[in-house]
Amino acid sequence: MTEKLKVGIVGGTGMVGQRFVELLDQHPWFQVTAIAASASSAGKTYEESVQGRWKLSSAIPEGVKNIVVQDASKVEEVAQDVDFIFCAVDMKKNEIQDLEEAYAKTGTPVISNNSAHRWTPDIPMVIPEINPGHIDVIAAQRKRLGTSTGFIAVKPNCSIQSYVPALHALLDYKPTQVVASTYQAISGAGKNFTDWPDMLDNVIPYIGGEEEKSEQEPLRIWGSIVNNEIVKANAPIITTQCIRVPVTDGHLATVFVSFENKPSKAEILDRWLHFKGRPQELGLPSAPKQFITYFEEENRPQTKLDRDIERGMGVSTGRLREDSIYDYKFVGLSHNTLRGAAGGAVLIAELLKAEGYIQAK
Repeated sequence: MTEKLKVGIVGGTGMVGQRFVELLDQHPWFQVTAIAASASSAGKTYEESVQGRWKLSSAIPEGVKNIVVQDASKVEEVAQDVDFIFCAVDMKKNEIQDLEEAYAKTGTPVISNNSAHRWTPDIPMVIPEINPGHIDVIAAQRKRLGTSTGFIAVKPNCSIQSYVPALHALLDYKPTQVVASTYQAISGAGKNFTDWPDMLDNVIPYIGGEEEKSEQEPLRIWGSIVNNEIVKANAPIITTQCIRVPVTDGHLATVFVSFENKPSKAEILDRWLHFKGRPQELGLPSAPKQFITYFEEENRPQTKLDRDIERGMGVSTGRLREDSIYDYKFVGLSHNTLRGAAGGAVLIAELLKAEGYIQAK
């Protein structure tokens, strides 16, 4: 690309917004030209607005320090100077829905990190390697919103990235029942240990709303488009427990699965090794070359050692073995703020750009 697309980050001062800023620094296709947040941050430079609140280990990129933060609620003003936006705001569900639709109606594509529109029938919820075909529903969504160029696409919950890719590679064997327990990092709550000292030396066996998302969202990912709406799949049956653990980044899952047509262990490992999706075919900038990495060592994957595999955009698996109740059990791991949040959304934007849905205004 000779000219980069201009990107706005709505909700740019929060933890996920900061990840967007970090990931888009020196991106080959995209350049951050606008950042918007709450009215209390508006009018400050980005550096001033995150003073004392910058949560990442890397420094604030030089290219955004002096961008003046805009008021996210002033949709027309933010939208006029960008080709598309990423949205990662902390608001009530109905407020997020209204805000994202307002941006889309200006003709601006919205790639959302929020959960508000994940079940809107004509809005695709995408893991690019798994269900890229769901973006076809955008045509119907544009018609509903009355725009020829704007739309909303959303990223699914961060926890499901740790086990859905591994299961997706095995769909031909028809998984019937899945039990998954996820052990989720505190950054998934937008926190670090300075913000949340109660998490030190502690485990909290409850994350509000997380288990329902973890059980239902995979079925929408595996669903199909019927009459211009995404209809969720009926199988497998999934049950989960979601637990907060004292690690900074990385969601780990322990998974049990039964199949209608039980594969051999060698067949499972072969599917994981060779699985590729549309991002790998297109060579998208953020796509991992090896999407699923299997560790032979009995004590891997480990959150601290392996969350950054493929720049945090790959997922890893390990401890695959037969089970006495289910057919197999294994462990999965993904980086929750990279593959699971901002990085996954950037990859969606790259897919949409490559497929012609995002263009310069």
